[in-house]
Amino acid sequence: MAIPRVLVVDDDPEMRGMMVAWMQRNGFAAVGAATGAEVAAQMGAGRVDLILLDVMLGDESGVEICRRLRAEQEVPIVMVSALSADHQRMEGYRAGADDYVAKPFNPDLLVERVRAVLRRTRRAASLAYRRRRAVWRFAGWVYDGRSGEVRAPGGYQVALSAREGLLLQVFLANPEIPLTREEIAEGLDVTGEGGAEVADGRAIDVLVGRLRAKIEEDPKAPALIRTARGVGYVLAVPVTVEG
Repeated sequence: MAIPRVLVVDDDPEMRGMMVAWMQRNGFAAVGAATGAEVAAQMGAGRVDLILLDVMLGDESGVEICRRLRAEQEVPIVMVSALSADHQRMEGYRAGADDYVAKPFNPDLLVERVRAVLRRTRRAASLAYRRRRAVWRFAGWVYDGRSGEVRAPGGYQVALSAREGLLLQVFLANPEIPLTREEIAEGLDVTGEGGAEVADGRAIDVLVGRLRAKIEEDPKAPALIRTARGVGYVLAVPVTVEG
């Protein structure tokens, strides 16, 4: 996997240098920018996996830059600012930020927030990409991502509802990775086909139970979709995908 490339946007040279150095020490490829024009230049020069964006910049606000970037692409954006009132945070989220970190911050905590955002967005990208593939195989089961057909190891077809099929896709795109209920809801929403309708934790639990009832040999002792204690759920078997 490529080393994540982080763009640090701050017009304070000392703060920008500190953040770039800290990201680099923690395994990221990090570069800096001070203005909106420099952000555009960096975005055009190569891959950027995440942007750490200060709100108060000299030429224009980070909120304006965030809004412009979000209109053009889906690069994850973490806003960093001394402005930490609720309405200021809300403005950042409305502009399209994925997270908002208040200054002063613990550098280690900032790194973990960056990693968390990257995990979420990579899983969403995985789902968006892999759901276009034709055939998924897991533990003898076969799922056709285009037709929606599901066949059991014995060869017979199992009917899934639209929501159950979407949930199965989320698990198939993230095999053997424990997913929180929030991540599952986000994965459902990435498809653009109704994830928002099952966004709360209880609804996710009910939906998982319905899927287990159709694909588990013993839904009360599931071997495929297991409960990940303290996290959520995990598809506990490997998956192969055929194009």
